[in-house]
Amino acid sequence: MRLLEKLAKLCAILAGVLLTIITLMTCASLLGRNTIGITLVGDFELTGVAAGAAIALFMPWCQLRRGNIIVDFFTAKASDATNAVLDRFGALLLGAAMALLAWRAALGGVNAYTTNSGTMMIGFPEWVVYAAMVPPLALTALIGLAQAVRGFEVEVTQ
Repeated sequence: MRLLEKLAKLCAILAGVLLTIITLMTCASLLGRNTIGITLVGDFELTGVAAGAAIALFMPWCQLRRGNIIVDFFTAKASDATNAVLDRFGALLLGAAMALLAWRAALGGVNAYTTNSGTMMIGFPEWVVYAAMVPPLALTALIGLAQAVRGFEVEVTQ
Protein backbone atom coordinates (compact mmCIF):
# COMPACT_ATOMS: atom_id res chain seq x y z
CA MET A 1 0.00 0.00 0.00
CA ARG A 2 2.96 2.34 0.57
CA LEU A 3 3.90 2.16 -3.10
CA LEU A 4 0.35 3.02 -4.11
CA GLU A 5 0.42 5.94 -1.67
CA LYS A 6 3.67 7.29 -3.13
CA LEU A 7 2.34 6.98 -6.68
CA ALA A 8 -0.90 8.71 -5.67
CA LYS A 9 1.07 11.58 -4.12
CA LEU A 10 3.15 11.88 -7.27
CA CYS A 11 0.00 12.05 -9.38
CA ALA A 12 -1.48 14.76 -7.13
CA ILE A 13 1.74 16.78 -7.32
CA LEU A 14 1.80 16.48 -11.11
CA ALA A 15 -1.82 17.61 -11.25
CA GLY A 16 -1.02 20.62 -9.09
CA VAL A 17 1.95 21.57 -11.27
CA LEU A 18 -0.16 21.15 -14.40
CA LEU A 19 -2.93 23.37 -13.04
CA THR A 20 -0.39 25.96 -11.89
CA ILE A 21 1.13 26.12 -15.37
CA ILE A 22 -2.30 26.43 -16.97
CA THR A 23 -3.26 29.17 -14.49
CA LEU A 24 -0.10 31.12 -15.30
CA MET A 25 -0.72 30.66 -19.03
CA THR A 26 -4.29 31.89 -18.66
CA CYS A 27 -3.14 34.93 -16.67
CA ALA A 28 -0.53 35.75 -19.30
CA SER A 29 -3.12 35.42 -22.05
CA LEU A 30 -5.62 37.63 -20.23
CA LEU A 31 -3.00 40.25 -19.41
CA GLY A 32 -1.80 40.25 -22.99
CA ARG A 33 -5.32 40.48 -24.37
CA ASN A 34 -6.35 43.32 -22.08
CA THR A 35 -3.14 45.38 -22.18
CA ILE A 36 -1.36 45.03 -25.50
CA GLY A 37 -3.99 43.22 -27.56
CA ILE A 38 -2.02 40.01 -27.99
CA THR A 39 -3.41 36.68 -26.80
CA LEU A 40 -2.21 33.11 -26.77
CA VAL A 41 -3.99 31.23 -29.53
CA GLY A 42 -5.70 28.10 -28.25
CA ASP A 43 -5.34 28.91 -24.56
CA PHE A 44 -8.85 27.66 -23.89
CA GLU A 45 -8.07 24.39 -25.67
CA LEU A 46 -4.96 23.84 -23.57
CA THR A 47 -6.94 24.69 -20.44
CA GLY A 48 -9.55 22.08 -21.34
CA VAL A 49 -7.12 19.29 -22.04
CA ALA A 50 -5.04 20.09 -18.96
CA ALA A 51 -8.12 20.15 -16.75
CA GLY A 52 -9.13 16.70 -17.98
CA ALA A 53 -5.69 15.31 -17.29
CA ALA A 54 -5.53 17.02 -13.88
CA ILE A 55 -8.87 15.57 -12.80
CA ALA A 56 -7.65 12.08 -13.62
CA LEU A 57 -4.35 12.78 -11.84
CA PHE A 58 -6.14 13.85 -8.64
CA MET A 59 -8.34 10.72 -8.53
CA PRO A 60 -5.81 8.30 -6.94
CA TRP A 61 -5.08 10.64 -4.03
CA CYS A 62 -8.77 11.35 -3.56
CA GLN A 63 -9.56 7.62 -3.33
CA LEU A 64 -6.61 6.91 -1.08
CA ARG A 65 -7.73 9.64 1.34
CA ARG A 66 -11.37 8.51 1.10
CA GLY A 67 -12.21 11.92 -0.27
CA ASN A 68 -15.04 10.80 -2.51
CA ILE A 69 -18.55 11.74 -1.54
CA ILE A 70 -20.24 9.15 0.65
CA VAL A 71 -24.00 9.34 0.99
CA ASP A 72 -24.76 7.66 4.28
CA PHE A 73 -28.40 8.63 4.63
CA PHE A 74 -29.54 5.00 4.63
CA THR A 75 -26.59 3.63 6.59
CA ALA A 76 -26.19 6.30 9.28
CA LYS A 77 -27.81 4.06 11.90
CA ALA A 78 -26.19 0.84 10.70
CA SER A 79 -23.49 -0.84 12.74
CA ASP A 80 -19.81 -0.12 12.18
CA ALA A 81 -19.35 -3.64 10.80
CA THR A 82 -22.13 -3.11 8.26
CA ASN A 83 -20.68 0.24 7.21
CA ALA A 84 -17.23 -1.32 6.86
CA VAL A 85 -18.60 -4.02 4.54
CA LEU A 86 -20.49 -1.41 2.50
CA ASP A 87 -17.40 0.82 2.30
CA ARG A 88 -15.33 -2.09 1.01
CA PHE A 89 -18.03 -2.95 -1.51
CA GLY A 90 -18.08 0.69 -2.62
CA ALA A 91 -14.30 0.64 -3.02
CA LEU A 92 -14.64 -2.51 -5.12
CA LEU A 93 -17.25 -0.88 -7.35
CA LEU A 94 -15.14 2.26 -7.70
CA GLY A 95 -12.09 0.16 -8.54
CA ALA A 96 -14.05 -1.68 -11.22
CA ALA A 97 -15.41 1.58 -12.65
CA MET A 98 -11.92 3.12 -12.76
CA ALA A 99 -10.52 0.01 -14.43
CA LEU A 100 -13.24 0.30 -17.05
CA LEU A 101 -12.47 4.00 -17.54
CA ALA A 102 -8.75 3.27 -17.85
CA TRP A 103 -9.42 0.58 -20.45
CA ARG A 104 -11.76 2.80 -22.47
CA ALA A 105 -9.40 5.78 -22.21
CA ALA A 106 -6.57 3.58 -23.50
CA LEU A 107 -8.71 2.54 -26.47
CA GLY A 108 -9.72 6.16 -27.04
CA GLY A 109 -6.08 7.21 -26.99
CA VAL A 110 -5.12 4.55 -29.52
CA ASN A 111 -8.00 5.64 -31.74
CA ALA A 112 -7.04 9.33 -31.41
CA TYR A 113 -3.44 8.43 -32.28
CA THR A 114 -4.31 6.34 -35.33
CA THR A 115 -6.74 8.96 -36.66
CA ASN A 116 -4.33 11.80 -35.87
CA SER A 117 -7.08 13.61 -33.97
CA GLY A 118 -6.28 17.05 -32.63
CA THR A 119 -7.91 20.11 -31.13
CA MET A 120 -9.62 22.56 -33.46
CA MET A 121 -7.53 25.73 -33.10
CA ILE A 122 -3.96 24.58 -32.53
CA GLY A 123 -4.16 20.92 -33.45
CA PHE A 124 -2.94 19.69 -30.06
CA PRO A 125 -2.87 15.87 -30.33
CA GLU A 126 -5.74 14.41 -28.32
CA TRP A 127 -3.99 11.11 -27.72
CA VAL A 128 -1.62 12.89 -25.32
CA VAL A 129 -4.52 13.67 -22.99
CA TYR A 130 -5.72 10.06 -23.09
CA ALA A 131 -2.19 8.86 -22.41
CA ALA A 132 -1.98 11.18 -19.40
CA MET A 133 -5.31 9.89 -18.05
CA VAL A 134 -4.79 6.13 -18.31
CA PRO A 135 -2.09 5.62 -15.62
CA PRO A 136 -3.86 7.59 -12.86
CA LEU A 137 -7.18 5.92 -13.65
CA ALA A 138 -5.51 2.51 -13.47
CA LEU A 139 -3.81 3.52 -10.21
CA THR A 140 -7.17 4.60 -8.78
CA ALA A 141 -8.56 1.20 -9.76
CA LEU A 142 -5.68 -0.54 -7.96
CA ILE A 143 -6.18 1.59 -4.85
CA GLY A 144 -9.91 0.88 -4.83
CA LEU A 145 -9.33 -2.85 -5.23
CA ALA A 146 -6.67 -2.84 -2.50
CA GLN A 147 -9.07 -1.02 -0.17
CA ALA A 148 -11.78 -3.54 -0.98
CA VAL A 149 -9.46 -6.41 -0.06
CA ARG A 150 -7.49 -4.92 2.85
CA GLY A 151 -9.95 -2.37 4.17
CA PHE A 152 -9.22 1.18 5.20
CA GLU A 153 -7.10 0.58 8.30
CA VAL A 154 -3.93 1.80 6.60
CA GLU A 155 -3.25 5.36 7.72
CA VAL A 156 -2.18 7.75 5.00
CA THR A 157 0.91 9.78 5.80
CA GLN A 158 1.00 13.48 5.10
